[in-house]
Amino acid sequence: MSFNRLVDGRLDAENPRTTTRHLPAGLLSAGQVGFFTLVCSIAFVASTLVFLLGEEPNWWPVRLAVPVLLFLLGYSYAKRFSSLCHYWLAAALMLAPLCVWVAIRGPSIGTLGDLAIPGTLAAVIFFWVGGFDIIYACQDLEHDRSVGLFSVPARLGLRAALRVAMASHAVTIGCLFGLWWVAELGPVFFCGVAAVSGLLAWEHWLVRPDDLSRVGLAFFQINALISLGLFAVGLVDVLLFPVPVA
Repeated sequence: MSFNRLVDGRLDAENPRTTTRHLPAGLLSAGQVGFFTLVCSIAFVASTLVFLLGEEPNWWPVRLAVPVLLFLLGYSYAKRFSSLCHYWLAAALMLAPLCVWVAIRGPSIGTLGDLAIPGTLAAVIFFWVGGFDIIYACQDLEHDRSVGLFSVPARLGLRAALRVAMASHAVTIGCLFGLWWVAELGPVFFCGVAAVSGLLAWEHWLVRPDDLSRVGLAFFQINALISLGLFAVGLVDVLLFPVPVA
């Protein structure tokens, strides 16, 4: 996030919606944000060294740390050349369950079939994040067009962009039910997925082409509730209905 703010400092200063952010408002300097970004990047790469400890060192996190970091940082430039920038962000975040899988499995990563659970979870994140980032970007349609930035709303307009976001979230719901199935989860998680489906529907009811006043509620509060809610029901489900180990 700090790198994104650093790269977008000039753009944030020109956009009425973002002029109160730390850099354009003068609350932080570019040097301070750059130093913080550097420290976090070094810590990110260095933290992978922990996987070299133990009887069977796992070199995969060390090998992949820099490429993954570069991909994460690369998102900050995506809107300068692609309307699919929302899904670059989504892809960056979906790496989390995949990287955890690589880190935990180590040298015995196994077959592609073992990717079913982390892969389905990654798909949930990809379509969920891509959808709600499109909704968020609707606020900046006019600014993006005026300065030549790319986004789905800037390219397609508000109504079509919201339809794309809705389609993305429809796929998210399908992937969530798919996760419940492939992970052999129980009724608690199933009910949680049903509740998330309702929350996503509510999110799209709140945001309309002629009324973007509730984007903040849809983007921040509802998605925070979805995130924490899925964690909670998933934890309760595996505690109450543990999957038997073969």
